[in-house]
Amino acid sequence: MDRPDLELVLAVRQHGSLVMAARALKVAPSAVTKRLAALESRLGLHLFQRTTRRVSPTAEGETLCEGAGGLLRAFDALEAELRERQTEPSGPIRLAATFGFGRLWLGPALADFQAQHPAVHIQLQLTEQLPDLAMEGFDGAIWLWNAPAQRASEWVSRRLAPNQRVLVAAPAYLQVHGEPRSLQELAAHACLVVRENGGGPGQRFDHWRLQREGESAIQHAPVHGPLSSNSGEMVRDWCLAGHGIMLRSLWDIAPQLASGDLVRVLPAYAMPDADVHWLAPFRSQVPRRIRLLLDFLVERFQDEPWRRLSAPAAPPGSRRKR
Repeated sequence: MDRPDLELVLAVRQHGSLVMAARALKVAPSAVTKRLAALESRLGLHLFQRTTRRVSPTAEGETLCEGAGGLLRAFDALEAELRERQTEPSGPIRLAATFGFGRLWLGPALADFQAQHPAVHIQLQLTEQLPDLAMEGFDGAIWLWNAPAQRASEWVSRRLAPNQRVLVAAPAYLQVHGEPRSLQELAAHACLVVRENGGGPGQRFDHWRLQREGESAIQHAPVHGPLSSNSGEMVRDWCLAGHGIMLRSLWDIAPQLASGDLVRVLPAYAMPDADVHWLAPFRSQVPRRIRLLLDFLVERFQDEPWRRLSAPAAPPGSRRKR
């Protein structure tokens, strides 16, 4: 069988008529009749049932049509891939990302990528709610958690960077209230809570899930304080002003750690399970422009550039975050 044979059987099944299939293929009806008869003779199979009103596939014909559809899509994708290799990557890329990481780290990276590939046009939507990527027309998302369980089989996920959330406070707060020496002592301190989305149903904002470096066990530390917000930036401002201890992503507070405006508290502990991921709807053929972008982001973030920025205050070996 060759490509015209596959197109022929699909046209006959779609239109239910040899005459209509001939019109769709822009050939004479007699040519369709002869080609179909020759194909059935070559295969030794009866592919279509003919009646005065309709032509419908037999079981064998339906099997052939299903396979033909997949083969033709593969042909088209291969041709598109070969054409794309000969030209500069072009076309739109629509992405979603969280506000903080999107603005601070992803935005500059996308601008650099687009400068390398001027024919690519990128639309970035910042949001606190992970969209239904395929339904809403997104090519991918850069997100601080892995794919939700209900989407895991439908989406492709790749970790771009570890994401360590750490405990920090301003020196002014610690000078007045002292530094906690254990997780249990956090209960006696003013803890600044970020009530952001992303943790799923039943999320406890008054419990911080922390993991000691080198250990797998998760410890729950009850926390409370007079100030909380759904804005991480607001909580960060309160922390810088000396109002309490917060749990925050290293990528978000690297400059303040480097300058000494914030210092690590209980540096052996961090909050797990919020790494930076690439999420995308599954597709059998990924456009080259998107593959190039993913490779670019992997290279850009795999070494956690924010760790270099915060290196003067970050203890060696601590590798996790929000």
